[in-house]
Amino acid sequence: MTAIVLAIDDCPVVLSTVAARLRAENVQLVTATEWETGLALAIELRPDLVLLDIELPSFSGLDLCRRLKEDPRTRDIPVIFLTAATEIATKLHGFDLGAVDYVTKPFHPDELRARVRAALRAKRAQDVLVERARVDALTGLHNRSHLDERLAAETRQAHIAGTPLCFVLLDLDHFKRINDLYGHPFGDRVLASVGELLARSIRPGDLAFRYGGEELALLLPGVTLEQGTTIAERVRDQLRTMTFVSRGEPVNVTASFGVVEASEMHLGAEASSEAFVTAADEALYAAKSAGRDRVGVWRRSGITISTPIEATVVRRAS
Repeated sequence: MTAIVLAIDDCPVVLSTVAARLRAENVQLVTATEWETGLALAIELRPDLVLLDIELPSFSGLDLCRRLKEDPRTRDIPVIFLTAATEIATKLHGFDLGAVDYVTKPFHPDELRARVRAALRAKRAQDVLVERARVDALTGLHNRSHLDERLAAETRQAHIAGTPLCFVLLDLDHFKRINDLYGHPFGDRVLASVGELLARSIRPGDLAFRYGGEELALLLPGVTLEQGTTIAERVRDQLRTMTFVSRGEPVNVTASFGVVEASEMHLGAEASSEAFVTAADEALYAAKSAGRDRVGVWRRSGITISTPIEATVVRRAS
């Protein structure tokens, strides 16, 4: 897999030299001569490594490194300083800000390549550990902690961009009874299969999670309430057609759903994930109360219970 390396230096000659030295490496080099452009590219591209001149005009590389490390979107990107400075105090300051290495100008070609390779190896190892920490071992879906992180970030983005954001919470019906009758290993197989169904049902950019226990969730950026309801109905219908077998006996599994969209809730940029989850949970509970195997849709005017045949409205208590 090709790594993305962002080089930020005000000297075009230095950037050309870096490009020449890294040409044989498996990297895609992106360059910037101004700190504003470099910062924007770092946020947009999320590169695997930043090579940063420590002496940028009007805004030092040290200050830019501080900004990168303070921003949740870029704080995990390793930074190697490119500098002609040799003062120990400057280097220590850079390390304190979060840089992983220095290459002193004029740099030796082999040294630059070796330090870039080392930083990229460390970044790949870090990414593997981070990904494992975000994944639920049973279903292979993202876990609850990652849901909280992404839901808060996507809510802010939807508010800023004015784009829709849909959240779907689903709960397997009578799952305790399934575990009691057929055993927990069978229940685990059901959960794993439902996780696979969710993973197949989403587009690139959508996210599927195990919220906890037998509850799972979908986070759908750019999806309206109507589209999210359609997706929930499709998953609900596909699950109803799946047949599980225990001791030669067919077992049918259904789920109830709660769907909510950010614009219905007037969520601000700093809204927590709790409000989103609470609304989806209300809609899910209404679907359960209406008979299960249904989709509850949260609106400010009330919760609609959507089924292929009919729809009823359940008014929330004031």
